[in-house]
Amino acid sequence: MSKNMISGAEALIKSLIAEGVDRVFGYPGGAIMQVYDALYDYTDEIEHVLVRHEQGAAHAAEGYARVTRRPGVVIVTSGPGATNIITGLSDALMDSTPMVVITGQVASGMLGSEAFQETDVVAIALPITKWACQIHRAEDIPAMVARAFYIASTGRPGPVVLDIAKDAQVGKMTWHDYTPCTFIRSYNPLPVISEAKIKHAASILNEAQRPLIIAGHGVSISGAEKELAMLAEKSDIPMASTLLGLSSISSDHPLYRGMVGMHGNVGPNYLTNRADVILGVGLRFDDRVTSLISKYAPDARIIHIDIEASEENKNVDAECFIHGDAREALSKLLSYAIKADHSEWISEFDKCDKTEKEIVIEPEINPSTTCMTMGEVVSRVSRASGHKAIIVTDVGLNQMFASRYSRFTQPLSFVSSGGLGTMGFGLPAAIGAKMGEPDREVILFLGDGGLQMTMQEFGTIMQYGVNIKIVLLNNNFLGNVRQWQAMFFNSRFSQTPMLNPDFVTIASAYGIKGENVDVRDQLDDAIERMLKHNGTYLINVNINPEELIYPIIAPGQGIDEIMIDDNTYFTL
Repeated sequence: MSKNMISGAEALIKSLIAEGVDRVFGYPGGAIMQVYDALYDYTDEIEHVLVRHEQGAAHAAEGYARVTRRPGVVIVTSGPGATNIITGLSDALMDSTPMVVITGQVASGMLGSEAFQETDVVAIALPITKWACQIHRAEDIPAMVARAFYIASTGRPGPVVLDIAKDAQVGKMTWHDYTPCTFIRSYNPLPVISEAKIKHAASILNEAQRPLIIAGHGVSISGAEKELAMLAEKSDIPMASTLLGLSSISSDHPLYRGMVGMHGNVGPNYLTNRADVILGVGLRFDDRVTSLISKYAPDARIIHIDIEASEENKNVDAECFIHGDAREALSKLLSYAIKADHSEWISEFDKCDKTEKEIVIEPEINPSTTCMTMGEVVSRVSRASGHKAIIVTDVGLNQMFASRYSRFTQPLSFVSSGGLGTMGFGLPAAIGAKMGEPDREVILFLGDGGLQMTMQEFGTIMQYGVNIKIVLLNNNFLGNVRQWQAMFFNSRFSQTPMLNPDFVTIASAYGIKGENVDVRDQLDDAIERMLKHNGTYLINVNINPEELIYPIIAPGQGIDEIMIDDNTYFTL
């Protein structure tokens, strides 16, 4: 047999190495054992991270991808192994996260026979991926891997699935030099930007008296942070970000005015409906950004830049939709933009900021109550870290407080589940983020509910010596749902109180150091010990169980109908 004859499983590993993959997240099983056997000979070139649940593999790959801008790679078996990554696929698709997932499958001849651990993975995955393909022949594996990486990482990034039948893994093929994919007919991931559209957008911006820039996740994906700031500075335009747009603009930038959305900052939310021009870059204008769409930005001419053609007029009607890469579009727009002075308009944001600081922020970060608040904990942790850490969150009140009270000085510093809102995302995503950026501090904020969804990944931390800092904001409730019950369901707290275990003791069983923080006087010293510790450290902070997050825009309200406390709507 020719020395170039190798198994399909080995061809898969060699293809991953050729794509520059140095780490995969996964869990072995019967239908993928051939691949794991091949991987055994390549451990010097690819590190395999053995998670404790396949969902953890998917979220860890997401965390890795979000901080590196490289596809995260997952390898799991068929049946339950494959179905356990479905949540991660959906999460990655909604948040435009590049991911290549490889699933094992029963042999081709057994498909449709309800064989042991057979599941139609491709049919399940197609609606929640950019592409899904089943492979039956060993010789097809390299080309399909190349196509998978090209699709996952270009255009609007997202997840892909390669479902590899067992006979394709076992079968032999002749190995040739690996050829990356650079072209697929009918797939145009980098559209040519219309110069006429750029000029039209520039004319709209140059005529604006009350312009606002909203930066979405697409700014970070395309690496357009510098171009965005340059445009804002040249044209003197205030900037805001979506949840996943956080850290694309430095928190200290004088034109940055905070986050938009249901729990966003007052200024950019309220003044959205006073703006005469809105430039949205790399966002979907989803419901959490716009609130009631019929009341959204009634006076604004909207310019929308997005790499995804289907976003044109999907949620809001844009006068000018620019289909293209955010960095390229902003660079072109910059050359046509004129210098401007919008100081009078910006002063309106100053007034909003003043009211929000007095009524919302100061009482939150410097509370007079005995119980600690989430905002004060997040604020103190962010300050102690020098605002340089990668902040990872789970979902719920912890996510909203972390997004509001963390500050950012570097790009690619915020990792959270946005579109799908996946509880349990935080812990494995933090592991993946740390493995992707080992030289940066990674701080995870999460709640008692979300932690218990993927707490088994403490085992992954133990096995690989991962160094993350975990801040558990523990209110013994499913806090976000509790707030809605308090506000809209007459305080009928149905199935939201939680009887919790001793999290510090559980962490210690995995070799993770930790401590309980029960009173405010313990907090700063605990944060210092956590940040100085060489290894993962958990602080379990006792939070006021009745705390609500403000501002809030209630369902059915417009973006400028903002509650800033229990009884008060904001007005300028």
